[in-house]
Amino acid sequence: MKKNVMLVSLVLGLSACSNLGNKPTTTDVTVLGLNDFHGNLEPTGFAGKKIPDPKDSTKTINLPTGGAAIIGGYVDSVRAKNANTLFVGAGDLIGASPVTSSLLRDEPTIIAMTKMGMKVSSLGNHEFDQGLKELLRMQNGGCDSNDTTKACKFQNPYPKSGFRYLGANVVYHDTLKPVFDPYEIETTKSGAKVAFIGAVLKGTPDIVSPEGIKGLDFLDEAASINKYIPELKAKKVDAIFVLIHQGGTSPDGYAASACTTLTGPIVDIANAIDPAVSVIISGHTHQGYNCKVGDKTVIQGDFYGHLLQRVDLKLDLVAHKVLNVTAANVIMDASADTTIPKSQDLSALVTKAKGLTDTIKLTPIAKIAAPSISKTQNAAGESALGDVIADSQLYATSDASHGSAQIAFMNPGGIRADLLPSAANNTVTFGDTYTVQPFGNTLTVMTLTGAQIKTVLEQQWQGQSNGPRILQVSKGFTYSYDLSKPDGSKVDAASIKLNGTVVNPTSGYRVVVNNFIAGGGDSFVEFKNGTNVLQQPNLADVDAFNAYLKANEPLATPAQDRIIKLGQ
Repeated sequence: MKKNVMLVSLVLGLSACSNLGNKPTTTDVTVLGLNDFHGNLEPTGFAGKKIPDPKDSTKTINLPTGGAAIIGGYVDSVRAKNANTLFVGAGDLIGASPVTSSLLRDEPTIIAMTKMGMKVSSLGNHEFDQGLKELLRMQNGGCDSNDTTKACKFQNPYPKSGFRYLGANVVYHDTLKPVFDPYEIETTKSGAKVAFIGAVLKGTPDIVSPEGIKGLDFLDEAASINKYIPELKAKKVDAIFVLIHQGGTSPDGYAASACTTLTGPIVDIANAIDPAVSVIISGHTHQGYNCKVGDKTVIQGDFYGHLLQRVDLKLDLVAHKVLNVTAANVIMDASADTTIPKSQDLSALVTKAKGLTDTIKLTPIAKIAAPSISKTQNAAGESALGDVIADSQLYATSDASHGSAQIAFMNPGGIRADLLPSAANNTVTFGDTYTVQPFGNTLTVMTLTGAQIKTVLEQQWQGQSNGPRILQVSKGFTYSYDLSKPDGSKVDAASIKLNGTVVNPTSGYRVVVNNFIAGGGDSFVEFKNGTNVLQQPNLADVDAFNAYLKANEPLATPAQDRIIKLGQ
């Protein structure tokens, strides 16, 4: 009897070994990444590649790239060739979006990502544009929104997203518990376990509305990521990715392979992250690069879906390790000659969104005198479009009923694009102006003393984690600064003038700003000390912009002579 039991056991053991022997010990996995999409459901021009202008063969234009239908088609085509394909994000999928998505509270974009089969995404700073409550609604679904005029207008009720936001370094201030899952493990068709840890730049509080993130802390990125590495190792994952909304820049550009010229915050973060992490998919800086930091691949794909990051891995399923990594940025060519198949399902989604928003988007506002007005700053940090926007806010609030404003300040980060007329004869549409100012900020008028105004100007260099932020100023206000001077003393008080008269340090001046910097956004905390504050929730910045364009049609491009830079 014992002999028979032993024989059966031997046969079963041989059978198990045989099955184990037939199971592949390695597998190929493809990870596709998307960063800084910003709700661009339709293609936009990619400056990294030019093609002949179909309207004029003597000229070139930026290659049309991106859009939900092209990205979705590419993801589908890769997945058809390798079932072990995972699609992920690196933040700012929504926020600062064009009309087609933004007027529908970015719900079409989240639904589009779900249709593409996105698994996870790190948080981005723009995910917090509408506050935590609205961000949780975007993930969990429903119609309980801060903005009932836009929510659930695309689909009612709005369904929950098919992917999860990850934020290892975003915690509740009181408990230090994560607000979102810090990581997620995805299992491929072949059984490979790929872990994704998500993080957003720790400087998020400096660049989003303080009210929207009240009660949250944004911790050190690398330390927060490393906290979960032992836990993932214990779960015997085969690869660890970091999805992080922070980046850098490289002169080698998007087409490089394993470049070593990456600079910026992401380098220090990458060096501090545990070696168990093989790949970092980054974002935020709107740069295309494919570099190495030590043994880690660090890749980012431009913005608006122009490039998709593709990472091909060979994994050892027995030793639970990465055998090989190949990474590249893939152009999402949306031109007439593209070889990428469009997703018909996503084409229909975009058509529906356009049908709900095009009437507003195509409404003509006014003509301008030039083919465009640029947001590009000169050597002093002043831009023509910044001048126009500041002037528009002063125009909207200079009368007594709206605050008697004398000076306007505009944060450059709130100017998202050049003003490019999309209609004939340099006619600007609502969609054009909304693309420039998509946040829906409102205007606030307050009193600041001359000394406080100087403090505000000095804060252009103080506490700015991403470099100086030169405020755009309204006509009649001028000043000079000298970069050779120490922080706090760069601006010459005697140069700060209103209509040619030096601003008196003890006198009060009526100042208009948007509600974002009025609350201390972009580290301009002195605005929080303003007095006699008049908040105007029904006066949106884009409405002030449109009214100014109409009143000054055809608006000429202003000279950039309000801010003077001295020295080097």
